[in-house]
Amino acid sequence: MALGGIILWWMYRGFDWATLERALMSEMDWTWMWLSFPFGILAQVFRALRWRQVLRPLGEHPRLHTSINAIFLSYASSLVVPRVGEVLRCGVLKRYDNVNFSHGLGTVVTERVVDMLMIMLLSVMVFLLQVPVFIDFFTQTGLSLGGFLTRFTTTGWIVTILSGLFVLGMGAFMLRRYELMTRTRSVLKELTEGLLSIRKVDGMGLFLFYSVAIWVCYFFHFYLTFYCFACTRELGLSVALVAFVVGTFAVLVPTPNGAGPWHFAVKTVLMFYGVAGDDGALFALIVHTVQTLLVAVLGLYAVAALSLTKRANEE
Repeated sequence: MALGGIILWWMYRGFDWATLERALMSEMDWTWMWLSFPFGILAQVFRALRWRQVLRPLGEHPRLHTSINAIFLSYASSLVVPRVGEVLRCGVLKRYDNVNFSHGLGTVVTERVVDMLMIMLLSVMVFLLQVPVFIDFFTQTGLSLGGFLTRFTTTGWIVTILSGLFVLGMGAFMLRRYELMTRTRSVLKELTEGLLSIRKVDGMGLFLFYSVAIWVCYFFHFYLTFYCFACTRELGLSVALVAFVVGTFAVLVPTPNGAGPWHFAVKTVLMFYGVAGDDGALFALIVHTVQTLLVAVLGLYAVAALSLTKRANEE
């Protein structure tokens, strides 16, 4: 959280906040922002559907509405404490539908492995599509890659290096926690069953559909916001893909919803494609804030819905 705050302070120091007010009140096309919301919601619904599918081979059958609300709540809670949602959603299924906690956690690990594979495939595809663009850019401008990198200020390099070191450090920390969580043989067995449950999934085609649909929805949730701003609406699908992939990796840094690293990554990509620095910073600030508010609203909805579920169960 501190790292995210430092990056945001560095990015927006000296920022003309009057431009933010003008953009929000008159310059933005809010229609496209509203149109992006269903994709943000559908991504989480598809994630819940896939989670239920992976749990079934383990003998777990959570209700659909419980699974969806668990996903909503997990993302919202991670805004407060990064990554806590992964554990919390397993606790929700345990409390409301008596799903074995270790089975749930094991399937979450499975999901993350699949998500990482999807991100890597998307990254390779985007890189291959953009190679001609990169070559053309350096040819026309007479810049080498090294020359482009020299544009980074000292502070920019420090922030980039610290972000990378922080990711590595948190990865080592999470591995230690994972080892502590799996000390007992019984818990390790249940986690392993969850991790391997993908092999027993009924309807692998449906599983793949859910996996692709999740990321398609995530992308369009982001891409449609390009049409909200004059500086990005003409950039096209391929530029949005690059910004989306780079932003996805930035979110791996454990700050609330990637705040800070995501802003820095998206602004940098937009600048590469000719967007002015202040415009890129404004785009990142508004899009991230609005999408974070959507996650928070869905979390509040989940709390209300789960409380009604609990009351109905007690009656």
